[in-house]
Amino acid sequence: MKSKFPKETYTTTTEIVLPNDTNALGNLHGGKLMLWMDVVSAISAHRLCKQVVVTASVNNISFREGIKLGSIVTLEAKVSRSFHTSMEVVIDVWVEDRLTGDKKKHNEAIFTFVAVDEKGVPLPVPEVVPESDEEKKRFAGALRRRQLSLILAGKMKPDDATELKALFVK
Repeated sequence: MKSKFPKETYTTTTEIVLPNDTNALGNLHGGKLMLWMDVVSAISAHRLCKQVVVTASVNNISFREGIKLGSIVTLEAKVSRSFHTSMEVVIDVWVEDRLTGDKKKHNEAIFTFVAVDEKGVPLPVPEVVPESDEEKKRFAGALRRRQLSLILAGKMKPDDATELKALFVK
């Protein structure tokens, strides 16, 4: 299976926050943003493996501040690392000022996907080879995040989490 670069999984989408997308405060519903994140990151994961992918976990979502009605929201996703059958995807959310066109990073998220066949059986996925400094940083952090998730799910013993343990034990 041929390895791929994160740029080959890059996916972007742009949405406008409409009245039906907002809560009583006039801000984008968090669940609507999560839906947009899930879709853009699933496409990114699919671009890595060209298989059906399913959301395995939402590892992190940070909501820094509300996104107002009428805002232009751009989501960018790339696979940061792959494991045997799973892929970590990082999503950056940008909000564009409608008057100046300036973009400000508003939110970010990390989702994990698994490639599956038509019966839901996990399939192997290609290796991801990071190129940029940011990609290398995200690639390295992905193993620690995976180990933490596996520990919390009871699928790994803390003593076996070598990368995670290295942060705390000298």
